[in-house]
Amino acid sequence: MIETIQPNWQAPSTIHACCTTRRGGVSLAPFDAFNLGLHVGDRDADVMENRRLLRGALALPSEPCWINQTHGVHAVTLEQDSNRDADAAITREPGKIAVVMTADCLPILVCNRAGSEVAAIHAGWRGLQAGVIEATIAALHSPARHLLAWIGPGISQSCFEVGDEVRGAFIDRVANAQSCFSANRPGHWLCDLAGLAESVLRTAGFDQVARAPYCSYGDADLFYSYRREAVTGRMASLIWIS
Repeated sequence: MIETIQPNWQAPSTIHACCTTRRGGVSLAPFDAFNLGLHVGDRDADVMENRRLLRGALALPSEPCWINQTHGVHAVTLEQDSNRDADAAITREPGKIAVVMTADCLPILVCNRAGSEVAAIHAGWRGLQAGVIEATIAALHSPARHLLAWIGPGISQSCFEVGDEVRGAFIDRVANAQSCFSANRPGHWLCDLAGLAESVLRTAGFDQVARAPYCSYGDADLFYSYRREAVTGRMASLIWIS
């Protein structure tokens, strides 16, 4: 039986959202068990069975609109764009499902207060630093003050060491970035990726930002982690309008 995590936010009743875990499904090690990524080396047949199980367990209204993530900043509107090479997906069409896959990077789900517009964002440190959140906000119709965000399970600060170059790249462009880095060893820092994402969202005008209290690296029983295992599966974070 698959297990999912629901956002702890005040979204309208028309909004449905969740993040999968690695529990359930049919994938074998090292992808055990509920891998939803076709690009990681798992057997295609097992991934497709996991996706079928996902649709059934959640009673999804349609097949999720899987995108080809590139660690960039491009946001697609699913009902308009045929090119799915992107790191964020937006939809205003009821029943169409925006989804991103992660294994340490942050999944960020967004909806407006009216329940008429949603987005799913894949935010690793490269995409976050390059502006994937800002690019997605710019593509939405709703002003930021009318938007809510949930930052889903990703790698926590205590497990995410980066070098001086990463810290410098964020300090140059993200407000309050210094507070998201803790000195670890010479030339290396522990990075609060979720804290950086929240700072970007609040600077953009969000007044409601919720964060999931999990660490993908630290909880191997519940989550995949690329940094921990390298060859591993992917969780999916989904959002749609009923």
